[in-house]
Amino acid sequence: MPVITLITVINAPIKVVFDLSRSIDLHKISTAKTNEEAVAGRTSGLINLGESVTWRAKHFGITQKLTSSITAFNYAHSFTDEMTSGAFKSFKHDHIFEETNHGVLMTDIFDYKSPFGVLGQMADALF
Repeated sequence: MPVITLITVINAPIKVVFDLSRSIDLHKISTAKTNEEAVAGRTSGLINLGESVTWRAKHFGITQKLTSSITAFNYAHSFTDEMTSGAFKSFKHDHIFEETNHGVLMTDIFDYKSPFGVLGQMADALF
């Protein structure tokens, strides 16, 4: 299973970083080039534990929908969203926030399985 880990240092208060990370509105702005649109569930504001959002976007010329739910939530420290339906065989995204002397250390861990067996494995290797 591929795992992608991104670590970012942000010079801002931890509560601001945490809230912006779960903002549906900011996600829409950050994905404007792919015209991602929240079409069901929580479609604006801050997503919370037990809530879900369905995104519609066009990737590689194909319109897709992906629904994810917030399955774990520790205010200002971490939350997890997991795909409940979509193109992947499975997709889990952990968001972890730590205060440091230089601001907030934000760690994103993407753990996913591609569909389509061997073809999916080849796509994983490519990307």
